[in-house]
Amino acid sequence: MDKSYDVCVIGAGVTGSAVARELTKYNLSVCVLEKEEDVCSGTSKANSGIAHAGFDPVPGSRMAELNVRGAELIRSLHKELDFPYRQNGALVLCFAEEDKPSLQALYERGVRNGVKELKILSGEEARALEPALSDQVVAALYAPTSGIVCPFGMTIAFAENAADNGADFYFLSPVKNVKKEKDGYAVRTPDHTFRVRAVVNAAGLYADRIHAMVSSEPLTVTPRRGEYILMDREVGDTVNATIFQLPGKQGKGVLVTPTVHGNLMVGPSADDIGDKEDTETTYAGMAGIREKARLSVPGVPLNRMITSFSGLRAHGTTGDFVLGQPADAPGFFNVAAIESPGLTSAPAIGEWTAREIAGYTGASENRNFNGSRKGIPHVAEMAPAERAALIASRPDYGRIVCRCENVSEGEIRDAIRRTLGARSLDGVKRRVRQGMGRCQAGFCTPGAIAILAEELGIPEEQVTKNRPGSELLVREDEI
Repeated sequence: MDKSYDVCVIGAGVTGSAVARELTKYNLSVCVLEKEEDVCSGTSKANSGIAHAGFDPVPGSRMAELNVRGAELIRSLHKELDFPYRQNGALVLCFAEEDKPSLQALYERGVRNGVKELKILSGEEARALEPALSDQVVAALYAPTSGIVCPFGMTIAFAENAADNGADFYFLSPVKNVKKEKDGYAVRTPDHTFRVRAVVNAAGLYADRIHAMVSSEPLTVTPRRGEYILMDREVGDTVNATIFQLPGKQGKGVLVTPTVHGNLMVGPSADDIGDKEDTETTYAGMAGIREKARLSVPGVPLNRMITSFSGLRAHGTTGDFVLGQPADAPGFFNVAAIESPGLTSAPAIGEWTAREIAGYTGASENRNFNGSRKGIPHVAEMAPAERAALIASRPDYGRIVCRCENVSEGEIRDAIRRTLGARSLDGVKRRVRQGMGRCQAGFCTPGAIAILAEELGIPEEQVTKNRPGSELLVREDEI
């Protein structure tokens, strides 16, 4: 079946969702195609959750410009779109006197990029801010404007707001082919052919394959796996700032950071691999993370680990983001090789790309655009009087399903019912954190399955963890 739109966005990760939202600020019809069952199902769901200040990218690069602009946008967007963010600052640690010039160079790079309030601290000054730091720290770069963000919350907020402003999302819709036509492109999925004036290639790890369908210009994306260790909330205050390590004789190092939800996290490793789907964790990766994290914080409480995970970054070959139209494919806009600081840069990439497409198509401003969105209430974070009032009007908000994270039945139901609502256990988890706590869904999974089945009108054995084929239950007569 053919469908017609002005713009087709391929990929519903944080960048694709940010682009889609920005496109709805113009009078354009927009569709978003995602091969998984939900937004935020690829690279965007497994990363450090850092809103980088912008001192690391090479001055003059797209990364530098969009990192700094993205960090600025997040500081306002988190209020408008109601997703978790905290400006906690960052420290880059220097462990050797001979590495101080490199720390100074990083400071000067940040200044050139326009990062405000940067300071070089002595080891004593750094430990005054963060008492858990190693005695081996001789100096540190302090970036007060760095922050931490919920990557799922930000992606979902962008996508929901895009949908509320008219963008159509198609899930379980992998792109099989993109073909140039006289007036644009034909984008084919198993169920539809989308005829559009412009295409946005935000396909993450698969952006090189989508690009090759229409352009002969070289583009290579290599999966770079990063492994992480997540610790319990009870040790989330071990550090307040995000702790980086200055690249030196011991390698690039890993970070130690609180999460915006109160956990403590260390990682990532960095291994280039060939498989675009390989998100396993490894003994070597975990061992390396533990060793390097202790360089920064010797007492990092790794015995409070509740889970490990890994994510894949879309590593490019140019050292910069790949944005805009190839010379041989006008109307096809790459948003590719979006690796760190891609999460921070996403709102700025969306802003830049939508502006380029509006210019290409001649689209006018959409004066009916509504840029605000309200998230799901979390009873655990409410004042007693506010919580009591909500439970009085919605008794299901008084029934706790997930004890570790204090997630109520009402929150889970609203996660399913709202715009682009959850259709899987992972979808619920990313929206309200059911299953993300100490027991890692050991207690609350049956309750969540029952609610999903009821809300979706399906048998419990059809409820999936994520994509079709990931069902957790089978009928006794099928065993």
